[in-house]
Amino acid sequence: MLDESLTLKKLEVFLAFMKAGTLAEAAEKLNMSTVSVHRAIHSLEDGLKCPLFRQEGRLLVPLPSAQVLEERAEQVVLALDEAVKATRETAGIFSNQFKLGALYSLTLNTVPRLIAGLKLRKGDLNIELTLDSNELLFRKLRALELDAVLVSLEPGFRDDDCTVLPLFSDEVLLAVPADSDLDSGQAQDLADFRDQTFVTLTRGFATYRDSFVAFERAGFEPNVVMEVSDIFSLISMVSAGVGFALLPRRVEAVFENKIRLLPLKGIEDIRQNIAMVCLASRERDPRILNCIAECRAYAREHGADA
Repeated sequence: MLDESLTLKKLEVFLAFMKAGTLAEAAEKLNMSTVSVHRAIHSLEDGLKCPLFRQEGRLLVPLPSAQVLEERAEQVVLALDEAVKATRETAGIFSNQFKLGALYSLTLNTVPRLIAGLKLRKGDLNIELTLDSNELLFRKLRALELDAVLVSLEPGFRDDDCTVLPLFSDEVLLAVPADSDLDSGQAQDLADFRDQTFVTLTRGFATYRDSFVAFERAGFEPNVVMEVSDIFSLISMVSAGVGFALLPRRVEAVFENKIRLLPLKGIEDIRQNIAMVCLASRERDPRILNCIAECRAYAREHGADA
């Protein structure tokens, strides 16, 4: 067992003295007094129970034992530094690896622009993107598997463990095939579609949640013929005529050749509030601070109150 007097601080003082050669130069480098440096070296000798130096006038001359300790102590300090760095990187803290989570639909516009902005702010940032449902993204955030997530928040969302930065608000519309003869300029009553078939995302997605709030308000249980696990498959099913769906407006510009989005009466307040969320305990992480700054810029451009 190591003697309690053998500390990392004393080894660092010892190494500084060995490089400097004099107590005065070591003290200046360490911002300590010469007395403190001398005391640390003497205490180290007591802990090792062997001499490291011989006194020649006012000078301390290293013995072979000091030279051996210098070589091995440098290895210890280097190994400890690498251990600390590896530990932090494994925990995702203060590394160049940034793990961002997002909803599938946000990859159409929001995610590429945010990633491009982040790369301009910090070119050496290695961004790993995870696409998943609202529910699973939150779960991975709390498990420290993700650094920040781009999700849809329910009205009145509040969690003291999280820092939230609103990005924009998106309305929910009825998705029909591009060749549908329904009038795009006229608001539809969802109740009129009670006899139609629908396709939805699986449980846990924000669009699944919003769809069933709208169905409940319209007073009917939809005939869901298929559930899919990503919004791109959902759009393909609507385009092929498998069924109608409720989708956020942000998908319209990209898929206007496959589907049309029609406004619905009485659900104008059902909106997807898109926000960046990170754990409050980690918001001072430099990588997350860069993400917050980029999200603020994006929110200002899109009119959200950041």
